[in-house]
Amino acid sequence: MPASFSTFLAQAVENPALALSALLTLGVLLVNGWTDAPNAIAGAVVTGALSFRRAVLLAAACNFLGVLCVTSVYPSVAETIYSIASFGGGPEAASLALCAAMGAVVLWAAAAWRWGIPTSESHALVAGISGAAAALEGDLSCIRWQKWGLVLLGLVLSTALGFWAGRWAEELTHRRRWPEQVCLALQIPGAAGSAFLHGAQDGQKFLGVFLLGAALAQGQQGAEPGPVPLWLVVLCALGMGAGTGMGGRRIIDTMGRDMVSLGPREGFAADLAGILCLALATALGLPVSTTHTRTAALLGAGWAGGRRADWRVVRSVALAWLCTFPGCLGLGWLLARGAAVLAG
Repeated sequence: MPASFSTFLAQAVENPALALSALLTLGVLLVNGWTDAPNAIAGAVVTGALSFRRAVLLAAACNFLGVLCVTSVYPSVAETIYSIASFGGGPEAASLALCAAMGAVVLWAAAAWRWGIPTSESHALVAGISGAAAALEGDLSCIRWQKWGLVLLGLVLSTALGFWAGRWAEELTHRRRWPEQVCLALQIPGAAGSAFLHGAQDGQKFLGVFLLGAALAQGQQGAEPGPVPLWLVVLCALGMGAGTGMGGRRIIDTMGRDMVSLGPREGFAADLAGILCLALATALGLPVSTTHTRTAALLGAGWAGGRRADWRVVRSVALAWLCTFPGCLGLGWLLARGAAVLAG
């Protein structure tokens, strides 16, 4: 990735494939902020700690800070996404395949938003890139399974530990007999922390895609990604913040009203559990799904608090999670094959 923004713009003008992959990555970043970031503020909105508008503004600002602060000093998650698969076929074909992968993520996320189902753009991203790379190679030998192992480890951490931490946090607040007004007030910093760590996790993933797009366009994917330039961190942070500002009320309703009803105590417990799990995963360099983490924490807190879950909604969310890997892998493969045919 060029050290200066002006150099990158000059290269993008000369290389349409680089320009297209950058624009599509920005589009996916906006979609992520729009459909994924609302998970961080779902508890605060449904319990009345924050109005929807104020919660969205808070999430947008904290997502921006999360990308900006954490990625500048510890970009290990970005490096995992950068090296998840190898692309063959030359710079032009590889860049078009990456564009196809981004298109697959957008289609999947738009469909999920249409039905109000919180899916993981992180897993959609990994699967879409892998499917597009496999379309160029003709088989799955291009996938780096060690990196996929980190993704799967993060999946186990985000669900199992998220649920356990949600139960533990709710039981802690119940034993200490924290008043509901205190828990309600604590949800504001809880939502801020959740949004900050969402930016730290998901912002890094899209930085990895930007770095990958630049390397593919120059035929240099085998090279180390190198330091992330500050202008790129700011660009990703602005994109995610803008996407969050677009809102996501459908996702909030599914998470905090339809799936499980939350009170102030359960809402704060879910925030605390999500923050602990995301902070641990980020410190370990594991790319985890913030959606999975937050959903598991909400269910754990609701379960411990005696809140009734709507298992039909839970099953629909779980089914969407299970379909994300094969669905986006297949979409990435199909779109990459189609792009290769159209190119020539």
